[in-house]
Parts: sequence; C-alpha cells; structure tokens
Amino acid sequence: MKRADKARRIGEILDALFPVPRAPLAQRDPFRLLVAVVLSAQTTDKKVQQVTPALFARASTPERMAALSEREIGALIREIGLAPTKARYLKALSRELGERFGGRVPEELEALESLPGVGHKTASVVVSQAFGRPAFPVDTHIHRLAGRWGLSDGTSVRKTERDLKRLFPPEDWNKRHLQIIYFGREHCPARGHDMRACPICSWAASEARIRREERRNARR
Repeated sequence: MKRADKARRIGEILDALFPVPRAPLAQRDPFRLLVAVVLSAQTTDKKVQQVTPALFARASTPERMAALSEREIGALIREIGLAPTKARYLKALSRELGERFGGRVPEELEALESLPGVGHKTASVVVSQAFGRPAFPVDTHIHRLAGRWGLSDGTSVRKTERDLKRLFPPEDWNKRHLQIIYFGREHCPARGHDMRACPICSWAASEARIRREERRNARR
C-alpha cells in the first residue's frame, strides 16, 4: 500500500477513535502552556498538572516568573524531573520574554526556539495549541509509531516530522499529532504489543516488523 493511501486510512481510524482530541497540557494562556511544555520533558503530564497550580499561583506571567530566584522556582517544581535545570530555563526564558518580546509569548516558531530551554518540539506544541497555527510536534512516541506504520523510515525525529507533514494536509496536523499520542497510549504501547490485534499495526506494519516484535515479546 502506498504511504499516502496508508496515511488516509490511518487518519480515518484516528478520527473515529478520537474525533476531538484534547490537548493533555491545556492551559488558559500561551505563557502557562509554554511553561507546562518545558516542564513536561522526561516527566508525565500528570505530574506537570500536579505542580503547576502552585507555580502559577506565585508566577502566572513572565514578569512574575523572572522576579523569582531559581531556588524559589526549583522548590515549587521539585517533584518534576530535572527540576534545577528547568528552574534555570523558566527564569531565563521569562526574562527574555520581558526584554525581547514585551512580556508576550511570540507566535513564530523561530522566535520561540530562540528562548532558553525551548526546542523545536516545544515550540511546535505552543504554536499549535496556543495559537492554532499548523504544526506537527513529533515526540519519541509519534516517531516510534510512524516507523511502525511505515509512514517514515525512522532515521530521525526531524525526518519523521517532514514525512508526516507531507502525508497529512496542514489543516489536520494539529489534531493528528494529538490523536497519534492518544492512540499510542491506549492501543499501541512500546513494549509487549500484540501488533496483529492492533487496529492500525495489524495492517499498516510490515510482516517483517510484526515478526520482529513477536520475537522480542517472546524473549521477555
């Protein structure tokens, strides 16, 4: 099956399963979303949602966040992985938002990527979820599923992003990346996955890939 046809069928399945996917880290303004996404690296969304209320009670704007010391920010997010590093990033990016962008989160991908601690995926999430601009944030889970389904060769996350953007129309990018995340969580785990019973892997994955996964499962 051609990749384009495969992507179209996958899209139909995802639309049926997750017609209106909700953003896991939904926040009411761009700054809070940016902070939440920075905190989410190597941490569960659940843990981020647990610590952000206290953090935003103290610092809900770039100006207030920049006024806190790294130690104060670190204490508020201490349950998050890599808390000292993330505290440094939050203070620095908040200061730069004030100095360079008038205290507002920029809508442009390049401007966001210029902020401390903000990589391409983080910037793509903010552009997509805060401003509704077409973007296709690719994390390790989307990268893994795109490889399983034969939508990309899996050589790099950036290559996967380019391939998915070619296969899906821009108006679908924002929902597709959320749908794939939810599908991975609910139907397509990284380990111990029965690909023959999967609503997508069963027909989208190659027979060779399915057999490799079965051999891995048998060794565990």
